[in-house]
Amino acid sequence: MTNSKLVLSLLLAGTVGSVSAQSLKDAKAAMTAEQYDKAKGMLQNLVEKKAKDGENYFYLGKIHLINDKVDSAAIVFNQGLTNAPKEQLNNVGLGIVDLMGGNQSAAESKFASAVSGLGKKDYLPLLYIGEAYIDAPKPDYTKAIEYLTQAKSKNEKDPQVFIALGDAYAGLGESSQAFVNYRDAEYMDPSLLTPKIGQAIISRRAQAYDVVLEQLTALASENPNYAPIFRELAETYYLSSLKAPEEKYREINTQAVENYKKYLSLTGDQSVEAKTRYADFLVYSGNYDELKKVSQELANAPGVDSKVFRYLGYTAYLQDKDYAKAAEYMNTLFSRVKPERLIPRDYLMAGLANLTAGDEAKGLSLLKEAMAKQTEDDNLEAEIAETAFAKYQDGEVDAAVKIFRIPASMPTSDYYYDANFYLGSALYGNGSKLVSPGEGEEVTPELGKEKLEKARPILEEAVKALGIVAAANKEDIVKKYSVNALYYKGLAELALDNVMYDPEKAQGLFVDTFTKLLAAVKASTITDAEKIPYLVDANNYLGYFSYLKGNNAKAKTYFEETLKVSPDDEFAGQFAGQL
Repeated sequence: MTNSKLVLSLLLAGTVGSVSAQSLKDAKAAMTAEQYDKAKGMLQNLVEKKAKDGENYFYLGKIHLINDKVDSAAIVFNQGLTNAPKEQLNNVGLGIVDLMGGNQSAAESKFASAVSGLGKKDYLPLLYIGEAYIDAPKPDYTKAIEYLTQAKSKNEKDPQVFIALGDAYAGLGESSQAFVNYRDAEYMDPSLLTPKIGQAIISRRAQAYDVVLEQLTALASENPNYAPIFRELAETYYLSSLKAPEEKYREINTQAVENYKKYLSLTGDQSVEAKTRYADFLVYSGNYDELKKVSQELANAPGVDSKVFRYLGYTAYLQDKDYAKAAEYMNTLFSRVKPERLIPRDYLMAGLANLTAGDEAKGLSLLKEAMAKQTEDDNLEAEIAETAFAKYQDGEVDAAVKIFRIPASMPTSDYYYDANFYLGSALYGNGSKLVSPGEGEEVTPELGKEKLEKARPILEEAVKALGIVAAANKEDIVKKYSVNALYYKGLAELALDNVMYDPEKAQGLFVDTFTKLLAAVKASTITDAEKIPYLVDANNYLGYFSYLKGNNAKAKTYFEETLKVSPDDEFAGQFAGQL
């Protein structure tokens, strides 16, 4: 070989090596390994060098979809159609954009156009349409299977078709069919890890998290450098934490974060897009301490997605308790992000923030919308109730009252009675403060009338809420709340009756409730010592009302009942002695 030929051969070898490093096959391999930033660079290079190769545009568009940049994806797909009109994959891509935006009919039209003239072996459009229905905001697994079955009839040797079929059947809950398809994909190419992961996570829908974690952990130990396994571990730990005992929740949830960090380190992706996906995971998994750190990093990153206002809003509300700032961030998110990119939890957080910051009408509207938009995987009803309970315990009673009104107005809610009890108790406390005389104030009927005018709507709402709980016939609710619900309801009615300020005009609004309270206390399983305060108050108030109405014999009977359980009670002793 001459020197010139040697130089030429080396140059050619270098050229071939350079092209292969930037080939579509390598870009797809990077996508499979979820090295999206790396794949994006390769595909951008391919689009520039091979502008007439429409397939490159499609995969680049898919990267934009993964990064939740739907508008960018649409631009790339359109460029692909312009440069390579015969490549139907970009038509499929535009259909996926429609599907992501909730425009089902437009998506179906584009999909139909994309598959209308396919050759006998042209199956990729069918495959990617099937995958699109699996990944759609509202998955349609049946339609996915229709397209994937057609793809399979054209090519029975591509394991990706069988993997997608496995995903679709798993989505339908048909575990055996899912397993068969994953297994067939694995037979075709034993080196593939995706079907092994698919088989491992089949049990996740059945909430058999221990089984899934065991299988994924085994896969991870055998393949410690394969990033997607650790993402699946992160998601499984998160789901497992939701079902864990309270004392184990944080430990398991922390493992979810650690595995996601491992996933990011293995992909080597330090891009803003990768951090944004991580932030989304932290939102779903409820790791707000970590979310605060990530959101602060993203806030100043160039070209960051407007979703950063989601993260800033969540942390302002949950971590900093700066409700006005949280409302500002969430309102900015809603103004800058298209509705289809918002998630039900965004409506929840925007509702809570606005409600707590003072815009009750807007807050309640957003919370109701959150409930309407929640999916099977969301449990926003629980989050609303738990947020209210947390605020109640932290002494933020006014904020708690506003939030409790949501589950308290929903008879089908699992938190209906709990919410009504705490709502009623809190409102009674607020109303009681309003009717109580201030230091140095003379207790007169005129003062009572003035105070009651302000407190009446609050106390009436308290009576209504506590009445719902007191009337419950569910054994667990009766045991948990009946005595206290009747007690606070009676006290609220006592305040409404203005007994403190104008006893002669008392109507006895509280009589029925305190009579029921006496029966409830006697029937309850609380200790005798715990029963005493209820029996004392109920008998004293009933005795006092009987005395006011001139029924001295009945009054004396009530006061004597008090003295049986509390012989030193001064109020009962004084009246009993007189009578």
